[in-house]
Amino acid sequence: MFTAAGFAKTWEYIDLFKQGLVCTISLSLLTVIFGFLLALILAVMRLSNVCPFRFLGLTADGHLREQGFLTAVSRFNPISFIATVYVEIFRATPMLVQLFIIYFVVFGGVDIPSFKLFGFIRFERFLPGVVALAMNSGAYLSEIIRAGIQSIDGGQTEAARSLGLSQTQNMRFVILPQAIKNILPPIANEFVTIIKESSICYTIGVQEIMYAVTSTKGATYRIAEPLIIATVVYFCLTFPTSKIIAYFERRMSRGDKR
Repeated sequence: MFTAAGFAKTWEYIDLFKQGLVCTISLSLLTVIFGFLLALILAVMRLSNVCPFRFLGLTADGHLREQGFLTAVSRFNPISFIATVYVEIFRATPMLVQLFIIYFVVFGGVDIPSFKLFGFIRFERFLPGVVALAMNSGAYLSEIIRAGIQSIDGGQTEAARSLGLSQTQNMRFVILPQAIKNILPPIANEFVTIIKESSICYTIGVQEIMYAVTSTKGATYRIAEPLIIATVVYFCLTFPTSKIIAYFERRMSRGDKR
């Protein structure tokens, strides 16, 4: 149970929670930025139409093969295949396992510069945490972006081509602006999820909110009070974020109402 004396003792370490708050916000912002960029690349890769063995689908007289092994090979898209494998692996494995692989295996033999961000965040632990969260988030966001792009009417692509726009210009000026508006709600949910999932980084020594909880527990031998403070901090982060994004979503959808 928690007591007033326990809160008073825990409050002596409030600076740890302030540092954890700064670290959590930094983790989440960088994860969103790099995760979104990675997701955009993955989504475009999955929607690509690069078939280097397309010629195998033709017979000697130039007709398309209807079925068979060569037909399957001719339709093979290595770019889409690589992106699909990446997405399925990261969506089908636990986040904790991914974090440990990236920290202990990928960065295990890398000499990361050792310094402190903001005077207390250890960069050699913070960087692997950002990479792990961004790679995991990118896999989920890529599916959201892909669905958003596919939801745009194909007739708009044909209209863009008739106006002389290239595929890149069509994606940048026609498809993506509409797709982003459509996928804003699930992206908002993913952002809130990232804030909460960042707590897992305390397992590799990143000084976020849960790290503050374990440090306070070790100093005070109290666990209920630090957990309650952490709960309040997480709520104060996620609830306003959801409301702010919902506000912008309503603003963006005004033009759709007739």
